[in-house]
Amino acid sequence: MSPEEINYVKESWAKVVPISDKAAALFYSRLFEVYPEVKPYFKGEMEAQGKKLMAMIGMAVDSLDNLEPLIGTIQDSGKRHAQYGVKDEDYDKVADALIWTLEQGLGDAFTDEVKGAWVNTYTALASVMKAGAVEAR
Repeated sequence: MSPEEINYVKESWAKVVPISDKAAALFYSRLFEVYPEVKPYFKGEMEAQGKKLMAMIGMAVDSLDNLEPLIGTIQDSGKRHAQYGVKDEDYDKVADALIWTLEQGLGDAFTDEVKGAWVNTYTALASVMKAGAVEAR
């Protein structure tokens, strides 16, 4: 990722943080509405799951300048997701819901450049998670 893309992601994420509970609710609502087949992967209370999601995204965004120390954690997350039954194609479903959520939350601030930066960020992180999932299988 370029420094400019990292900046777009960090600046836009700073605008999401104050509405993170709402963003998480929007994300899961959209994910389950459009892709109901993924709902069985999720056990427990969704508000807590939303907080975990927002914390994980926040940690990744904060580390975009140097992701190396997080690689093991991200791979471990991929391993856990594989154990839940998550398949490679499910990552595209999550990407779709995440980009939609960011668009809703950021409004006019969700420019083509911001969208592209988020797509690149998610793609990079998902590829590390998928690599972890391969190890788990």
